[in-house]
Amino acid sequence: MKVAITGASGKTGFRIAEEAIKKGLKVKKIVRKNSNVVEDSKNTETFRVSLDNNDALDKALENVDALIIATGARASLDLTGPAKVDALGVYRQLQSCKRVGIKRIILVSSLCTGKLFHPLNLFGLILIWKKIGENFLRNPSFEWTIIRPGGLNESEKIESENIDYTKEDTQFKGSIPRRLVAKCCVDALSNKQSINKIIEVTSSSENKKVSFKKAMQNI
Repeated sequence: MKVAITGASGKTGFRIAEEAIKKGLKVKKIVRKNSNVVEDSKNTETFRVSLDNNDALDKALENVDALIIATGARASLDLTGPAKVDALGVYRQLQSCKRVGIKRIILVSSLCTGKLFHPLNLFGLILIWKKIGENFLRNPSFEWTIIRPGGLNESEKIESENIDYTKEDTQFKGSIPRRLVAKCCVDALSNKQSINKIIEVTSSSENKKVSFKKAMQNI
C-alpha cells in the first residue's frame, strides 16, 4: 500500500510517517514549501506544495491508495488560521482526492470538536472549524475514518499507556501521546471496521489494554 500524509513535517504527521514505514508501507510526505523534512527511508517521497495549488496537490496525490490528513492550524496571532487549514484546507484536499480517485481517507481531528463553549475556541474557533472539516469528509464519496485525540503530548514512553477507544462525543477530557495517535491512524488503514467511524482516543496506564481491532468491534 502507498499512503500519502499531509502535514507530514508536523509533530503528529512525522510520527504517522514513521509508523507507516515501520509497517512496510510506501509513504508520500506532503509538506509546506518551507518545512524541514528528514528523508529516512527508501520507501518515502516528499512533495512540497501549497494546498491552494490544485495542480501541484493533484500531482502529489496521484497513485496512492489512501490519504492521512494530519494538517492542523498552529497557534498564532492569525485567528483565521483554523478556518484556512482545518476547514478550507481539508476541503481542498478532499476535492483533490475526488479528482485523482482516492477513496480511503483518515483525518486527525480533536476531542470536543464542534463544542462552542471550550477554551480552545479562543484560538479562532478552532473546534468549530474542525467540525466543518469533518463534515466535508463525511460523505459517500469516501471511505473515511476520523480520529479525535485528546490533548496531545510528546512522550515516547508509551509502553504503559493503554488507549481508551470510544465513539463520537463520549470523551471530553484526557490526553494521549502523539505516537499513539500515529499508531491509530496506521492501524485504521488495514481495518475495514474503522471505515465511516469517528473514533475518540485518550490514553492512561489505568486503562485496560485493548487492541485496535477489538475496539472497532464495539464502536
